[in-house]
Amino acid sequence: MCRAPSRPSRRRRHGVAERSAQAVPRGPLVSPGFWLHHAALEWRATLERNLRPLGLTPTQFNLLASTGWLAHRGSLPTQQQAADMAGVDRMMASRVIRALEERGLLRRHPDPADARAFRLEITSAGRKLASTAIQVAVDTDEQIFGADADLLREHLRPIAAHRVPADRPTK
Repeated sequence: MCRAPSRPSRRRRHGVAERSAQAVPRGPLVSPGFWLHHAALEWRATLERNLRPLGLTPTQFNLLASTGWLAHRGSLPTQQQAADMAGVDRMMASRVIRALEERGLLRRHPDPADARAFRLEITSAGRKLASTAIQVAVDTDEQIFGADADLLREHLRPIAAHRVPADRPTK
């Protein structure tokens, strides 16, 4: 991402640019974070509407798809790995995974290496539903982001990559 050169009227304090008193006030409508937040809300609301006919919420979809994707890349993921990939906190993940298990979409197995952990296995019904839901998510991305999707991903990835386990460099 290219950044404009610093202006003489700016001073840095605590990592934040400080503007002089004569600078134009910056309200929320000029904040990229404001627009990112509201764009994310719109994307999530649209995804929720589009997934509703499949009986999935966005959180259920994210955990189901993340479990399938992680399992496809290697061994059965732990519940925590799926939660991290989906960006869901531990307690929410536990409740949602239990609901997906009750629907026959996932199976939880005790982790032989860690008595506190569970490994997740996506069932054939879960794989089938995840496949359909992934297409719904792809279509939703196209609906919301259109031709700008690749450019948007290029801008967002360096900002959020440290939060995505699959995007972290391996040691």
